[in-house]
Amino acid sequence: MDRDRSIGFMGEEGRVYGTPYLVRDIEHTCRDLLLEYGDAGEDSVGTDIAIKHAAPTLLGMSVEIKVTVTAVEGRKVSFDVTATDEIEPICSGTHGRFVVDVGKTIERLKAKAAKRAVKAG
Repeated sequence: MDRDRSIGFMGEEGRVYGTPYLVRDIEHTCRDLLLEYGDAGEDSVGTDIAIKHAAPTLLGMSVEIKVTVTAVEGRKVSFDVTATDEIEPICSGTHGRFVVDVGKTIERLKAKAAKRAVKAG
């Protein structure tokens, strides 16, 4: 775990893996797994996450994040997640992602931006 993933509000001696960075790493791990099996033009977005960050991880420690697909319901994919540092388990929980067509998603975002412009104007 590197400095960019650590919290600093407890001073240098209190630097540990920050929960927001752990969440980001879990999301990336799940997304990367889905990208291995997705079709061209597909990606995924996070829909929910529930974790217990139960133990601190010191700067320089290795962390292993394991994800297991527990359900596929249409385009919704559910995962069990765990993370362990060199000493102990540090996290457990669940994460959900939704597989999207990137082109269609961009069109929906453009439509929403247009509605916002009309509302603001």
